[in-house]
Amino acid sequence: MTTLKSKLQADLNAAIKGRDELRSSTLRLTIAAVQKEEVAGTQKRELSDDEVQKVIAKEAKKRREAADAFAQGGRAESAEREKAEGEVLAEYLPKQLSDDELQQIVAQAVEEAKAVGAEGPRAMGQVMKIVNPKVAGLAEGGRVAAEVKKRLAG
Repeated sequence: MTTLKSKLQADLNAAIKGRDELRSSTLRLTIAAVQKEEVAGTQKRELSDDEVQKVIAKEAKKRREAADAFAQGGRAESAEREKAEGEVLAEYLPKQLSDDELQQIVAQAVEEAKAVGAEGPRAMGQVMKIVNPKVAGLAEGGRVAAEVKKRLAG
């Protein structure tokens, strides 16, 4: 078993023993998502820590989107629950880049793209190719794309 997956399992056991309902239900759903990913495809396989982290990131994103949807629908209690579940999952993800750090990385990538002759909104693809490896797992794709568009437009 991968170390991140075993940590999830150990934390689930601790949450169950501590009668922490929110944490235990969140970890159960996350472990189930990891197991579902392991059996997806033609053959069962063991996920690496990076792959487990991607599954956790996907689950965290689902929680954020659900919290927004519940908040817009006037269901504040459900939105709070989703936010709390997202915070539990955030503990297992690497620290996200701050806005300043992201802006610096994007600015550097835009300069690199300009050096090879790509400018304006058409350079979006080239800049994203430069930025994505640097921010993989550290910033959400939507945030990155918005920052790149802003830099290329300005």
